[in-house]
Amino acid sequence: MGTHVQTAPYSNDGDQSKEREQLILDHLPQVRWIASRICEKLSGAVSLEDLVSTGIVGLINAVDSFDPSYNVKLKTYAEYKIRGAILDSIRGLDGVPGHHRKKLRIIDTAIFAVEQRVMRPPTDEEIAKELGLSTEEYRRWLDDVRGVTLGSLDVVSDNGEGVSMLRYLADKSEDEPGRMFERAELERILEEAVERMPHQERMILDLYYRQELTLREIGEIFDLHITRISQLKAQAVLRLRTYVLRIWPTERGVL
Repeated sequence: MGTHVQTAPYSNDGDQSKEREQLILDHLPQVRWIASRICEKLSGAVSLEDLVSTGIVGLINAVDSFDPSYNVKLKTYAEYKIRGAILDSIRGLDGVPGHHRKKLRIIDTAIFAVEQRVMRPPTDEEIAKELGLSTEEYRRWLDDVRGVTLGSLDVVSDNGEGVSMLRYLADKSEDEPGRMFERAELERILEEAVERMPHQERMILDLYYRQELTLREIGEIFDLHITRISQLKAQAVLRLRTYVLRIWPTERGVL
């Protein structure tokens, strides 16, 4: 028998289509698991089924392009392609429903105003007072914008076009000196912003974004209800937005 190069994890005989279909079916639970984890982090800003549909496209691409010579399991390769397809589809979303975006901008402005006045990260009570709200009302506002994500550190121009500043952190393929400098500068600014943040909020961001714990798991660590953890996470991200947008002028990085 002769040998041939196998470029997919199924044979090239007449059963190719059936084997391909079976591989896709076998890995569908993986798509839903990954989509569910991402959907939870978006706090309802996009539907789970939309993410699953996009993830299936990534899975199909993984099955069709997988090569055993990669020296990795199909499951591992598929996870990479599924996650990548989903993240590509939501890149640029601000994570907040349209009818709450005005509220998001108002909170941003209030945080900035108080911080300029007190020269430190403001408390919940100080932000609420600036907004003319009770602390409980302000926290309900945080519930409304709880989907705000680090990926929503965007510049929005007057014509409504958005430019993500965090693309400088995510896109490592562009290695021109100017882009490398801007990425390094933005990383430095983000680190500064996090260091200035109240300890509890800083820990929540670390657990959520770096250690990838769920809000429920973080709540168990702090002995706080998931609702309060969600509010604190949203407020932490809003602090980052306020600080970064103040240090990183709108005109910078817009191509």
